Amino acid sequence: MQLSQKALAIPPSLTLKITAMAKKMKSQGQDVVGFGAGEPDFDTPANIKEAAKRALDAGFTKYTPASGMLELKQAICNSLKAKEGLDYTPSQIVVSNGAKHSLFNIFQAILNPGDEVIIITPFWLTYPELVKMADGVPVYVEAYESNNFEPSKEDILAAVTDRTKAIIINNPSNPTGSVYTQKTLADIAHIAREHDFFIVSDEIYDELIYDSHKHLSIADVSKDAYRRTIMVNGLSKSYSMTGWRIGYTASSEEIAKVMGGYQSHATSNPCSISQAASIEALTGPQDELVKMREEFNRRRKKIVKMINEIDGLSCITPKGAFYVMMNISQLKGKSLHGRTINNSMDFAEMLLDEALVAVVPGAAFGADDFERLSYAISMDSIKKGIKRIGEFVALLD
Repeated sequence: MQLSQKALAIPPSLTLKITAMAKKMKSQGQDVVGFGAGEPDFDTPANIKEAAKRALDAGFTKYTPASGMLELKQAICNSLKAKEGLDYTPSQIVVSNGAKHSLFNIFQAILNPGDEVIIITPFWLTYPELVKMADGVPVYVEAYESNNFEPSKEDILAAVTDRTKAIIINNPSNPTGSVYTQKTLADIAHIAREHDFFIVSDEIYDELIYDSHKHLSIADVSKDAYRRTIMVNGLSKSYSMTGWRIGYTASSEEIAKVMGGYQSHATSNPCSISQAASIEALTGPQDELVKMREEFNRRRKKIVKMINEIDGLSCITPKGAFYVMMNISQLKGKSLHGRTINNSMDFAEMLLDEALVAVVPGAAFGADDFERLSYAISMDSIKKGIKRIGEFVALLD
């Protein structure tokens, strides 16, 4: 029997091959250092886990409203007001099974067949697939390392057509760690207003920003930007709650109603226990969040320093999230043991084979001159892994 052509057209992640190889090598007892982590390596804070236990003991194990419980929605509204100065009501919030589910809901709600969505490159690898799953068409705009991976107004304008329905921005960014300036956000908001399309703003890393940089939500740029922005956030990264699966959107009531209705048929409500824990995360002590951010900052400085000390490699200092994009363009064409580096996948495979270090090929993010390294791993692992990368690069000719 014939399977769905749409489903068959969705490719597996380009990172799966490297991940599978690294896991196999580890299972064989090899000392592989993995820089692929997309989640904090800290435990969920104790107060959040205790809130979940209390919910269990109280028998809070039944259905909640499909789009999330009112108490959690109100806590989200209060958090957005405190952090961004933005006013939302619970009717504008939809709580889902993680930020990825929130993004899925968004594109199902706003796209019709053939609608175009502008995606900034380097991009989180799931964005194009979510657009295509909703019968949309990804359109790519490259952001360059020389501009701290922020897109230019001119390049975005060049990508706009009469089919443009939305633009996705990821601020702070996975994979680049870039944090958009107020000017960049204002430029994007202006273009969206002039050409009348939605802004999908993925702000899942908003609490992980370093130095003197500050997070600015594009919804706060103007009343018009607020009206057309669909904000995505969640608890996974900031509170080390990746497995709890709580994400949310903040948007107009009209869009929230459509997404809530869609979710009611697709999945119904997010986990009741996770929702109870999330209320505690947002309203309880924030000490552990601060500690995690400080440790990520310490690791960030170390990994950037070590990479830039290796001849042939370089990286800019990320302003947020917990990733760094390592530029390997100078190594293309170099060889070792009869194998040549032609692209980021070649580099990743050779590095794993020769040095027992796993990185994510930049091709997965539309940036083949780079490798993504996560510093959501221990400082000892960072030192060991970057030292091995330096030794590997020194052998290339």
